[in-house]
Amino acid sequence: MIINGLQKISLLDYPEKTAATIFFAGCNFRCPFCHNGDLVLNPEKADKIDEEEIYDFLNKRRGLLDGVCITGGEPLLKKDLLKFIRNIKELGFLVKVDTNGSFPNRLIELIDSKLIDYIAMDIKNSKEKYLVTAGLPKMMEEDTLKRISQSIDVLIKSSIDYEFRTTVTKELHNLEDIKNIGEWLNGSKKYVIQNYVDSNKTIKEGYSSHEKDWLFEAKNILNQYIRDVNIK
Repeated sequence: MIINGLQKISLLDYPEKTAATIFFAGCNFRCPFCHNGDLVLNPEKADKIDEEEIYDFLNKRRGLLDGVCITGGEPLLKKDLLKFIRNIKELGFLVKVDTNGSFPNRLIELIDSKLIDYIAMDIKNSKEKYLVTAGLPKMMEEDTLKRISQSIDVLIKSSIDYEFRTTVTKELHNLEDIKNIGEWLNGSKKYVIQNYVDSNKTIKEGYSSHEKDWLFEAKNILNQYIRDVNIK
């Protein structure tokens, strides 16, 4: 398995843990504000790290790092992901996986394996604006929303630690969208509002962050539906 990036330490990617973050290139979504645009659009040009190098690195970090965060791109595209995770677990690390939730059957496989400790699933927007926010054509609407809804249901009913999260921009997310997301995720235990931060690595330019007051108003709306809502 080829890994396409390694951040040797992060205090933000795994809640309340110190972690290394591993990046995989390739994604089935094209979110215009994605910060890992190169991994999504040009996976063939991404850095290539052999998995044995990752194991060697982690072996030297035993006792220094709590866990490993696996992100992308979309890591659930990788056929050998479960084997890779098993090898990491054997080294004694917690494992968190980030996903866009478009592969519910693979998500179930990960949860059933008992090898995953935490899952973070992106909720791109309300159902009405999901495809435009994910950069997908209209013809994919029914299938995409069905699979996203299945993954939401899987996580809510599971015993695994999880969070749903949305990166919000002024151009794509308003308070009505936030209310609709809350209704969609009603009964879930944790949700994170991530305010967009501009960079030169996004797929498309022209997006901006919300003001602080708007974020807290959004949090108040979501608190009606979700137990634990945080702003990042």
